[in-house]
Amino acid sequence: MPYQPILGTLGYILSPDKEKVLLIHRNSRPGDEHLGKYNGLGGKIEANEDIVASMKREILEEAGIQCTEMTLRGTISWPGFGKNGEDWLGFIFVITQFEGTPYTQNDEGTLEWIEVRRFLNMEIPMWAGDKYFIPLLFTQTHTQFHGIMPYKNGKPVSWNFSWL
Repeated sequence: MPYQPILGTLGYILSPDKEKVLLIHRNSRPGDEHLGKYNGLGGKIEANEDIVASMKREILEEAGIQCTEMTLRGTISWPGFGKNGEDWLGFIFVITQFEGTPYTQNDEGTLEWIEVRRFLNMEIPMWAGDKYFIPLLFTQTHTQFHGIMPYKNGKPVSWNFSWL
């Protein structure tokens, strides 16, 4: 059977001094599978857009800013990640320049600037699997990672990746 995941983008916006990352604290919608967790910004890719257009649209919708410089850092296949066990394939970006002032909140929660150090040390509530790929976002030794992280019952069961 062919693998037919939901396609999505996930972006991590760095502050101009590169000391903080803008995250969403998912605290607005009861029943949200991400409730209470911090995450990057993003969502599903629409049929009429490429991954860059999708990432820019999602950042504009969720944070109110225009991305002017971003890098595709990698991809992750998340079999079984969705609320009902759906498979996801995510394109992970780091946004290093933008125009505008980010919102402080949106329909999903509060937007907060978190120190990169705290983010890397997982000092905030995040998905259990984030600890595997978050450090790869900021490495200078490789350009991209491409991984697979199967989920079962809301938890990762393994993690493998390759560098490009």
